[in-house]
Amino acid sequence: MRGPDLQQAAMFSYLTLERRIPADHPLRSIRRLTDRALERIDAELDKLYSSTGRESIPPERLLRALLLMVLYSVRSERQRMEQLNYNLLFRWFVGLEMDDEVWDVTVFTKNRERLIAGEVSQRLLAAVLREAGEKQLLSVEHFTVDGTLIQAWAARRSFQEKSDPPAPGQGSGKRGELLLRDKVESKTDPEARLYKKGTGEPSVPSYRGHALMENRNGLAVAAQARCAGTAAEREAALAMLDEVVGGKEPRAPGMEITLGADTQYQDPKFIAALRDRAVAPHVSEYTKGANVCKNALEEAERADPRRAISQRKRRLIERVFGWAKLDRPLQQIKLRGLKRVDWFYRLVVTAYNLMRMGRLIPLSE
Repeated sequence: MRGPDLQQAAMFSYLTLERRIPADHPLRSIRRLTDRALERIDAELDKLYSSTGRESIPPERLLRALLLMVLYSVRSERQRMEQLNYNLLFRWFVGLEMDDEVWDVTVFTKNRERLIAGEVSQRLLAAVLREAGEKQLLSVEHFTVDGTLIQAWAARRSFQEKSDPPAPGQGSGKRGELLLRDKVESKTDPEARLYKKGTGEPSVPSYRGHALMENRNGLAVAAQARCAGTAAEREAALAMLDEVVGGKEPRAPGMEITLGADTQYQDPKFIAALRDRAVAPHVSEYTKGANVCKNALEEAERADPRRAISQRKRRLIERVFGWAKLDRPLQQIKLRGLKRVDWFYRLVVTAYNLMRMGRLIPLSE
């Protein structure tokens, strides 16, 4: 018998949000890992707030809402607030009950600035990595480095000539050569630079996102954004490597660090810097053309059997960038200024690690 299409609304619901979320939903493992990481940085979060005055939005809820924006490709903060108003899955993940009022988008934006000033995404990334280390998910010897282009929230036509460019011989190029960045800047995002990935492609206002990945499970163990530039990739690689493995500090007996990279890192100064740090340079080499002369590996380094393994593992880092830029806020970042871009980029990398760890760690743990 056909059932009637009754429109009478129920006055009460006897199912909690917890019961409405399937037990095997992927967000359950991500929420559990996020809560553990937030507990680790609770003291740092407490330092960002005064002990008196009106209570603010809990920073834990702000961060969970920001992670949702990345995980579910929410285009804007206004759309995220709209989703929180009716999406029960989002409410459960953030920590809101069904009758809790959703925050105004402008209030949320102002509170986010506090998290940026406190470098909370950097602390959250470190806390998530400590959790991964306790679960034996991280390699401490074998790494891969790479970078990706992040399109800035600025138009090409916003670039105009600087009113006070450097004098000849005082530019940022070799021997003080004046480069394009010395002559023009964007009026909407002065720290963005015109950059192109290859010959024949148009230059676009950009930043560069850099990541250091461990080779066991493909987790990003360090991340940072910088102003776009070829040399910035190698500088960021050394900075992240020093952050993770301790730079030139003595290694444990038998501990041999390897670093895989593409031909963009085939530079004599970079290779020498890796040797100074007792890191085996498993860098891809040029095989033809004029760039062959740039190859700086020694014969023993070229014949290292581990180098072929590093080059196979190197492809895993493209998953980090591909996931972060496919229909997600990192495809064209909507924040201006290097500090904000760097903060949000690390948050996106943290979200990727949480997603990846959620698949590697059983839900029962």
